[in-house]
Amino acid sequence: MSFQREETYLVQKNIKPTAMRLLVLQYLLSTQEAVSLTDIETALSNADKSTIFRSLKTFEENGLVHTIHEGFQTKYAVCNSTCTADHHKDLHPHFHCTECNTTVCLNAISLPHLKLPDAFKVSSQEYLIHGICDKCN
Repeated sequence: MSFQREETYLVQKNIKPTAMRLLVLQYLLSTQEAVSLTDIETALSNADKSTIFRSLKTFEENGLVHTIHEGFQTKYAVCNSTCTADHHKDLHPHFHCTECNTTVCLNAISLPHLKLPDAFKVSSQEYLIHGICDKCN
């Protein structure tokens, strides 16, 4: 099993490639949807949950993944190449299917720029659409 692609991603984001980080990133890159910590833990059955979580936080802090908050659950998806440790630039909506519980990034759709009053400062922005996906419809 070669981790050359995953190792390149990590090095580009200044993340030290460890065995667990390579496995977590390989899983994230292999799926077309956002996944939860539990999803990753299930897929990597012998892995420690706290190690997976620390890997995900490192990825997020370095602009490799972004989070989608669905009520009490957080899901993770790989960012596009323009994201950095200081700023996640791939602002796009996410679609959560209420039938199959999948969440996908809608990368082709840009979020509109919102003009907020001068005294307001945005720290993060999310747009989550709930409905039925094309596979369940």
